[in-house]
Amino acid sequence: MVSKTAVMLFTFFAPLVLINTGIIHHVFLLFVLYVISGLGMAGIGMGVMHDAIHGSYSRHRKVNKYLGYTMNLIGANATVWKIQHNMLHHTYTNIQQADDDINVPFFLRFSPHAKKHWLHRFQHVYVWFFYSISTLMWITAKDFVRLIRYKNMGLLNREQKYKKELFKLIGWKLLYYSYALVLPLIMVPLSPWIVILAFLCMHVVTGLWISSIFQVAHIMPANEYPLADKDGVIENDWFLHQLETTSNFSPRSRFFSWLIGGLNYQVEHHLLPNICHVHYRKISHIVAKTAHEYGLPYHIKKTFASAIADHVRMLRRLGKTEMTMVSS
Repeated sequence: MVSKTAVMLFTFFAPLVLINTGIIHHVFLLFVLYVISGLGMAGIGMGVMHDAIHGSYSRHRKVNKYLGYTMNLIGANATVWKIQHNMLHHTYTNIQQADDDINVPFFLRFSPHAKKHWLHRFQHVYVWFFYSISTLMWITAKDFVRLIRYKNMGLLNREQKYKKELFKLIGWKLLYYSYALVLPLIMVPLSPWIVILAFLCMHVVTGLWISSIFQVAHIMPANEYPLADKDGVIENDWFLHQLETTSNFSPRSRFFSWLIGGLNYQVEHHLLPNICHVHYRKISHIVAKTAHEYGLPYHIKKTFASAIADHVRMLRRLGKTEMTMVSS
């Protein structure tokens, strides 16, 4: 984890340092450096901050706390992510209106229980555009919108804490923009629109990569989308719920698993989110064997390409079928 952290931080910051020295005069090289930085950004998001905010990077709480701030260094926010991901997504996986990962704008439909519109029939085509701008939404409006919503939901406890988190959110955003965009605009001897376009390209690469990895774990044909009863209760065992709503992919590629922070082992991650992802490959054999022994579901796709294909099929299915109101 330490070596991976060093690699990912270097991959993110080194290109930005070169850009901010003002020695980059070629448009192509500027775009290449920003794209490399985008890959480092994705690496930090999937392989460093993800474990840290879950508390699984280290046995020491302060190490997890400070490495969780790498989320802020790449333009997002650790506090908002912890509520959205740890609290809502991991507790209420694939549950409409409770799992914030499938609570998407009206032009997307990630659950069979969500209202269907005519344009959803094309979502398997245009969803990739929204995946590509997902991190751009994070660094601009999304974190602010969610912070306000979580305050209104009572998830930030006190008004004082909300104001403190809002102040910190603004501060971290200003810091990120200063070295990722403002300084390059000042230092790079090229037209400002070229620098801005290269910056946007970085986020397109990052957003498309991260969104694809996360979404193929849950928006899949084999996964379940349970509904609560009239009292808001899901009559199911939590561990079984995670097995029913989560899918693995590409289990044989160690490099791919290293690159994406072990997120190809999403089943193991959802069952044991407090364990560092470097252990998931070995744990997966035990989980798969136990699931098979007791006749429990264990969803897995052999390759990332086949997982993407199934994800597209699920998006098409959700774009065609009407809303269902029966619990799975």
